Amino acid sequence: MIPDSFVQELLARVDVVDVVGRYVQLRKGGANLLGLCPFHNEKSPSFTVSPTKQFYHCFGCGAHGSAISFLIEHTGASFPEAVRSLAASAGMTVPEETRSPRQTAQARQRKEEVSRHQQILDAAQAHYLRELKASPPAIRYLKQRGLSGEIAARFGLGWSGANRRGLATVFPQYEDPLLVESGLVIEADDGRRYDRFRERVMFPIRNTRGHIIGFGGRIIGKGEPKYLNSPETPLFSKGHELYGLWEARAAIRSEGCVLVVEGYMDVVGLAQQGVGNAVATLGTATTPNHVQKLLRTSDKIVFSFDGDKAGRRAAWRALQTCLPLLRDDASIRFLFLPAEHDPDSYVREYGAEAFRAALAEAVPLSRFMLEELASRHPMDEAEGRSACVHEAKPLLALIPESALRIQIEREFARLVQLTPDELAQMLAAMPAPAPARGSGAAEPAGARQGGSEAPGFAPAAEYHEPPGFMDDDAAGFEPDFSGAYPVAPARSSAPRRGEAGTRQSRAVTPMAKRLLRLLLAHPDLVSGMGDQQLEILEQSPHLALVRDLIALASTSGARHVGALLQAAEPESELALLLGSMSSEILAQEDLPDPLAEWNDALHRIELEAIKAEQSALIQSGLADEASRQRYQKLTRRLALLNSAS
Repeated sequence: MIPDSFVQELLARVDVVDVVGRYVQLRKGGANLLGLCPFHNEKSPSFTVSPTKQFYHCFGCGAHGSAISFLIEHTGASFPEAVRSLAASAGMTVPEETRSPRQTAQARQRKEEVSRHQQILDAAQAHYLRELKASPPAIRYLKQRGLSGEIAARFGLGWSGANRRGLATVFPQYEDPLLVESGLVIEADDGRRYDRFRERVMFPIRNTRGHIIGFGGRIIGKGEPKYLNSPETPLFSKGHELYGLWEARAAIRSEGCVLVVEGYMDVVGLAQQGVGNAVATLGTATTPNHVQKLLRTSDKIVFSFDGDKAGRRAAWRALQTCLPLLRDDASIRFLFLPAEHDPDSYVREYGAEAFRAALAEAVPLSRFMLEELASRHPMDEAEGRSACVHEAKPLLALIPESALRIQIEREFARLVQLTPDELAQMLAAMPAPAPARGSGAAEPAGARQGGSEAPGFAPAAEYHEPPGFMDDDAAGFEPDFSGAYPVAPARSSAPRRGEAGTRQSRAVTPMAKRLLRLLLAHPDLVSGMGDQQLEILEQSPHLALVRDLIALASTSGARHVGALLQAAEPESELALLLGSMSSEILAQEDLPDPLAEWNDALHRIELEAIKAEQSALIQSGLADEASRQRYQKLTRRLALLNSAS
């Protein structure tokens, strides 16, 4: 194991500009350097590297991190490989922490298990390919669907066979627990085992490196379910993966667009007709992880689900998932085919050119959203328009501050016969939206907001600050957040090591955000903090993430933003918050006297805490001597603080 102290020393000695510059052509852009993002397809540079803060950030796809995370994400290197590569360039020798025999054995076992899972899936794939060649009914089915042998080979289509224990011919040790863990075999309650997939056309699911991580199977005869996926395994999570993304990567780049459909056969059928930029979700609703992965692939996404009512419901759920991730430089659209068609049947009946023509007419997200909302209410009466506003408010609140949000709000205001200012006032009174869920868990239909139905939408969680708690930002900082600042999912840097910890999302107040910005720009502030300042921070329940960042800077010894990003536990709440703030950190100018700003902020925190405690004592009636003495002590402290300021 590589010591954290060495990682921080390495990041203090290497220059992220030099590292990124080996792979990305950078040009000067003010205090920073700009270039085309290597993580997604773009024509105008939105990828920025800061030589002073030692990290990179893409304003297009949200990629961000340190020199180490750049090598991991761009080259596919593991964490140790990236560290050793950078250390060699800096003339440093990587030390290795001594592991106990037990730790060494556990690490070796984990690595061997992952490798074994991969070997099992590869062996199963070879079996399914052999079975397809020996199965006339399966070959006949694929030909009836218009698929050629070339396309079947490109996507690795196979056949599971009808034998209940067909994989026993591949794996003599059919009782191996890894066969169950890999999702290929099911163990019944009575201990008997049988293959998960039988009499199904098999679709291997690959990750972004082209490795098989799971399977989907489509039954060709009677039976349910029609489609069956691998279960969640150490290698496969359907809420994170997209079928066909590996096969479609070149077509997505050439087309400048990624098409999202519902089924495996849609992807394969479109590819057969020359439309190769399609991917599919894996039997689950579109998740935030899906959308983030899609936006890293292309800045134009088109969702095309089946033309029936179920397809339209799926499109509405996808729209809601996209709202917190909308950007001014990305286009998200929806293609609605005739009710009797899905993408596969449409392209087979009318051809690729007709499908491309329909694709060019895809409805922008904003129009779909407003038309769908209007269709649910009688818009020719005041009551209907009011109900429409009620349903739309939590949806509009999910959209990040942007030019696109302003445009959508103006169009909606005209739709419901309000002025933009009237609508803005209503939205300002909304509680802060709950953070988007990276897990992609589906929200219950008919979730209630304010006591009435809001189909398919879960209400935002309310957040209340204590009375008078930092209502404005101090001079020198623009008050760009008047309420809570939700911890939003962001593309995190590649995992370093260990497991992601469990986290609960916490709102971040403007004052907490001010302190976080100060600490990120000047981590050396941590070394000068005294016990009294730490006690002030400890007493405030709204500064938990600030305390987390102080602890991180103190224990890691990080000297700049890039090092802090690297030191944060991957996928932790703090890491997500730092990622969501990375764009404004990049734009933040250095302060002339950061220590004075820090002391001023803590001064105001203590003032507000005293006032809040005094108010609570007064409301209690100061009934006993202890309460009265406490109130007097607070009054003296308040006078001292006011005189000092």
